[in-house]
Amino acid sequence: MPRHELERKLRRSRTLNVVLAAVAALGLVFGGVQLFQGNSAGAPAADAGGTTAEAGTETGGGAPNVERRVEGDPMAIGDLDAPVVLSEWVDFRCPFCAVFSRDTLPTVVQEYVDSGKVRIEFHDVAFFGEESTRAAAAARAAGEQGRYAEFVSAVYAAAPESGHPELPKDELVAFAKTAGVADLERFAQDMDKPEHAQAVADSTAQAQQLGVTGVPFFVVDGQAMSGAQPIESFRALLDDAVAAAQ
Repeated sequence: MPRHELERKLRRSRTLNVVLAAVAALGLVFGGVQLFQGNSAGAPAADAGGTTAEAGTETGGGAPNVERRVEGDPMAIGDLDAPVVLSEWVDFRCPFCAVFSRDTLPTVVQEYVDSGKVRIEFHDVAFFGEESTRAAAAARAAGEQGRYAEFVSAVYAAAPESGHPELPKDELVAFAKTAGVADLERFAQDMDKPEHAQAVADSTAQAQQLGVTGVPFFVVDGQAMSGAQPIESFRALLDDAVAAAQ
């Protein structure tokens, strides 16, 4: 290859490396921006402005299938045969997850879930230590009594504006009472089940394998969005998905 051609390729390679380094640095600045990837390649997810990117690679439609669509799934709300599934990854100690739950989720439920257009499926992760695992296990215990989503709302309604709450067991029992869990004695026992903690660990590992490194994180029909985005961002994402499903 001629010398001038080699020099041109080297300059292009150096430029690309600089750009990639800048992108990686920006990703570290804001915890709500993360990478959602498949087995071998990925694409940047939503930025703070609520834009979206293709999520992952190769499963028939070009993105990993994260939809469960299981009858009686305690960690889901909405019709089983809704045309669109909104998958959300949450950590119960995440302040941004709490912001979404308080400020945006009720409108999403009212406009899309109650109308039968969208089903929401929750995926728990424990990114903030053992306390996160304990809280997620407690949520699963509430789910055994049909109150998973209500427990999620109760925890996030009481979350501080910043920082990560400790969520001790007595508080989790109080949240279960607020959520309408009928048998609190059973709940207190169930939240300590080793299988719940293991399920949380497995869900966390799966999320990390997909490239979900921050929460809240959302996927709709192969499109990813991250952060506590405003309702307008979700309307744009969900309206497009619903239209495409018709």
